Amino acid sequence: MRFRPLLALVLALCLTLVTACSGGAKAVDRSQLTYEDIHNTGLANDCPSLPDSARGSIALTPGGSYQLREICMHPAEVFVKGEPANKRQEAQFVAGKILTRFTTSLDQVYGDLVVGDDGLNFKEEGGIDFQIITVLLPGGEEVPFTFSSKKLDARAEGAVIGTSTDFNGSYRVPSYRTSNFLDPKGRGLTTGVEYTQGLVGLGADSDGLDRENIKRYVDGVGTMELSITKVDASSGEFAGVFTAIQPSDTDMGSKDPVDVKITGQLYGRLEEV
Repeated sequence: MRFRPLLALVLALCLTLVTACSGGAKAVDRSQLTYEDIHNTGLANDCPSLPDSARGSIALTPGGSYQLREICMHPAEVFVKGEPANKRQEAQFVAGKILTRFTTSLDQVYGDLVVGDDGLNFKEEGGIDFQIITVLLPGGEEVPFTFSSKKLDARAEGAVIGTSTDFNGSYRVPSYRTSNFLDPKGRGLTTGVEYTQGLVGLGADSDGLDRENIKRYVDGVGTMELSITKVDASSGEFAGVFTAIQPSDTDMGSKDPVDVKITGQLYGRLEEV
């Protein structure tokens, strides 16, 4: 009997911890945080969010001048298309583990929004619009790629930003390596050597040797869908999800890219200019 008060205290403490943990993650207003609050916490990689009650819409005037600003895209899952088991099967996307920790999100992306008779047209102009990411596949292979929204040209139907607005378009994927990068054998595009010692005598008459030794800056093209599910008409904010499919790194032309599918959270703000 003497242990009842202690047992009650332990049960109350456990119930408090379970309740706190089951409440789920809540949106953090980064504007109210200091540098010390954010530094090395990963909060800077998160996108702002809107409550589930944000179910409004924003009517746009044809010919008006608008911009989409503060666009943030935080990758939550990455899938890589693998080789099929046999020729009868189609290649499937395989889920990978994101190895890059705190620098995966695109942020402060902006661009003009044109309202025409045929719908909406968003053209990206700048911002933190690319990030270097590496994912780990179940078999142990690591796949690097440049997640990007550069030069995104996306269209949507209607003349309203609402909870069923979907933008679809293509964008530029920059090379994972820059022109000054040198590989372990000192080969590069604008610096270094073109062929390593010992390969010069072969005359480089093999396509495989050419691809490995002659570095190239290879751009790619990706497709992206921005699906808006929440809208705050009073502030012009919107949130939702995005899906992007783009090529992976080519090691400056020495290997073929594979398709990478990125999904995650979306946030932005509409501004009339």
